[in-house]
Amino acid sequence: MASTRRDERAERRVQASREVRRGERQLGREGQRPEGFFGGVPVSEIAILAGLVGAVVGFIRGGGPVLIVGIIVIALGVLEICGREHFSGYRSHTTLLAAIPSLGAETAIVAAFGAPSQRFLLLLFVVPVYGLLFWLLRRKFLTARQARVARPPAP
Repeated sequence: MASTRRDERAERRVQASREVRRGERQLGREGQRPEGFFGGVPVSEIAILAGLVGAVVGFIRGGGPVLIVGIIVIALGVLEICGREHFSGYRSHTTLLAAIPSLGAETAIVAAFGAPSQRFLLLLFVVPVYGLLFWLLRRKFLTARQARVARPPAP
């Protein structure tokens, strides 16, 4: 009888340590992919496909508004999927999610003040923005991952 209880306690300890390691794991997927805002309709995937078609058509025609709109639609679709997966703790997309606003900040600086003669000066602003966003997004992902592991979604 005592050895049975001892075995059960040992099994519970092993299971608890597995759960802790699983929650601390930063790579890979955890659980089921989070459902999109539109239920089962793959709106983001359709947007990515439509944007790709627009970007190819715009590229073949030599650039212009069709190419720009195609790239923007692709970026919005990718951003929605990455954000949904990241903020639910399913899969980390910290690098991409930090890079997009950093590139937007760089574009805004160049649009407002013009391109500097020495391009590395842009890094003085963009790198701290990226670093801060990376740190904040990483913390948010780890919190969401831990919550996902501790309380997995219902099937």
